[in-house]
Parts: sequence; structure tokens; C-alpha cells
Amino acid sequence: MQKFLFIHQNFPAQFVHVARALAAAGHEVVALAIEGRAIEGVRFLRYAPTALPRGSDIEVARDFETKVARGAACASAMDRLKQQGFSPDVIVAHPGWGEALFCKDVWPLARLVIYAEFFYGAEGADYGFDPEFAVDSVGQRARLRLKNTVHLHAFAAADTIYAPTQWQRGRLPAQYQARTQVMFDGIDTDAAVPDAAAFIQLQRAGVRLVHGDEVITFVNRNLEPYRGFHTFMRALPDILARRPKAHCVIVGRDAVSYGAPPPGGGTWREALLREVGGRLPMDRVHFLGGIPYADYLRVLQVSACHVYLTYPFVLSWSCMEALSAGCTVVASRTGPVEEVVTHDVTGRLVDFFDVQALADEVVDVLRDPQAFSHLGRAGRRAMQQTYDLASYCLPGQLAIVRAS
Repeated sequence: MQKFLFIHQNFPAQFVHVARALAAAGHEVVALAIEGRAIEGVRFLRYAPTALPRGSDIEVARDFETKVARGAACASAMDRLKQQGFSPDVIVAHPGWGEALFCKDVWPLARLVIYAEFFYGAEGADYGFDPEFAVDSVGQRARLRLKNTVHLHAFAAADTIYAPTQWQRGRLPAQYQARTQVMFDGIDTDAAVPDAAAFIQLQRAGVRLVHGDEVITFVNRNLEPYRGFHTFMRALPDILARRPKAHCVIVGRDAVSYGAPPPGGGTWREALLREVGGRLPMDRVHFLGGIPYADYLRVLQVSACHVYLTYPFVLSWSCMEALSAGCTVVASRTGPVEEVVTHDVTGRLVDFFDVQALADEVVDVLRDPQAFSHLGRAGRRAMQQTYDLASYCLPGQLAIVRAS
């Protein structure tokens, strides 16, 4: 049996399945995190970075300074584990917040596996993608470059690097792409499954929606421009005007995961409702906020058309779960999406910014769902074949972290 240490500031996150599987197989598994939760079989330990007395005088260095402080706190927690007699054979770490900086300084002989989620850059990804919110400057570009410092240290120290998609691997510097394997986190295709008997009861609105109704779905962890919320909301008045029986179900909280809050404060939901709410039949627009996973799956199962939009950035699990649930997906023609959605094969693709094209595609799907039903079936097959947790992704992750 081996000893594994997982490091993620919000464990278990992407490591939930592989850490659980290793523990179930009898390995000793420990997790270090600032936040997060314990999972079965894993010894879960928290640590807290020391608050910096003041930020750096060099503005572009402040983010790096914070990450060094996190790395130092994580190193102290690792050293305490070492003093207690724990010595991992393998360390699996997310480097994005600095926690992986000093792993090899505590345990030089441990095998270090780095999860390469996103490498920042001023070209070809999220930065500057959306001209509505783009503010380009040398200072901003310098900040992006320095944000990669912790990644570069981690990659240089790593024995193994893996990324969840080819697009994310392609963001890495060429010398690290050659060393990086690709394995997605995994979708439970036995849970995210089509269900013709599914329904959702919206108590506040007094509405019951069933599979077969004209239901448009839109899901994000938080409703914000990075995930195309502004584009979707601007298309919605036209969609609902042309489809008077359609309902729209929107899942997502009002915080900001990426980017910035709207100018003037408040939430993006409030900002977009100020912009288009006067043209919306609000009795057919349902904001559910954050909901339990089982309820979220039922939302997908009643969907007649699921809309997924994103900047060129990390792909959302919700896109994959919608495909697995057999949804007819209309998505943005952006790099990470094109890796999993092929136009007119597993879904329909539109330009991220083309509000009219998005409205037209959704209306077409709602008008004749049978004409597009083959897309949902093909999307589910693709998820089962390449992204299924049990049969493909989890065995692949285990092979990566166990390899000597």
C-alpha cells in the first residue's frame, strides 16, 4: 500500500473521485486544504496562511506575494505531517494558489503530480476576449505573466503533469505540453442520464415542468459574463416572444467566480434584468439560484434545449453533464467547447457574441425538437465513450497518480 497526499485549497474539488478510490483501495490518503470538506477514507487537515502585515510596494507582485504566503503555510503543514511520521509516496497538487511551491523542499523523494488546470496568457484565451469588458494594458499583461509564476515552479518540480482537456494542455508552454498527459475529471453518466419521466415543481411560481415541455435551461455556478450570461439574457426576450409556451429555467448563484462584478456594483443578474427585464415575461423566467445536485439533474432531464456559453477558459462540468443527460445543447463556438461539442453532430455551435444567432438556434430546437433529438443521443454516447467516470476517467487518473 502507498501513501498519498492531496493538496488543494478547496479539497476535494477535482480530486474527489481519485482520492476516494485510493482510500477505498486501502492506501493511506491525506488531504491538505484551506477550505473544503472531508470525504470517506481520507484524513482531512486544514491550514491557514498567515495574514500579510502589508502588501508589496510593487503592485504587480502582490498576487505572487499572497501565493508565496499560501505556499509557506502549506509547507509548514507538510512539515508538521513529516514530524508526525507521515511521508507520502505521491503528492497530487493543484498549483494555482501557491500551495505546490515547496512540496519538494519538504519531501524531495516524493513523486509530485501536478494538475494543470489553467495557464494564463494575454493571447488566445479569456484575457481580452470580450471587448465589452476588455481593459488591455501593459500592467494587466504583467499581472498575468506573474500569475503563472507558481505554475512554472510547480511544472519544473513535477514528476508528472496532467490536464483535464487537450485545450487546457495546449495553453501550457511547449516544453511542458510534451510532458503533460490529458485525463478529464470524469462524468457519472449513470447519474446524468436521460429520464422521460422527469419533472420539476417550481413552488414559488406554481409551475410544473415535465420532459417534453418547451424548457430552456441555462446553468452556471455563478451567473456572469465569463459563462455568457449577458449574451444569453440578451437573446432571451426574442426567444420567449417567438415561443409563447416556453419557460426558461436558470440555475446559478449571484456571486462572481471569474472576472469582475458589474460596473456600479450589484449582481450580474440585477444588471441584466435592468437591461432586458422590461421585455421579458417574468412569469416564464425562473431563477433557481444554487440548488442540490439531484434537483439540478432533474432540470437537465426536463430540458428541451440547454444553452452553454463560455469564454475560452476552463470547461464547466455542467456542459458535460448536460450532454450526458441527453440534452440538445446549443453552445458557444469557443476552443474548450469545440473539444466536446461537434457542430450538428453532438450539439449546435454559435458565435459567443451573436445574440441573434443564439436566439435563432434555440427557437429552431424548440420548434421541432425531434429534428434535433439525434444530437442529444450522440452527445450522450460521446460522454459515455470518452468522459465517463467509472469506465474511463477514474482508471485513467489512477494510472497517472500511481505510476512509478
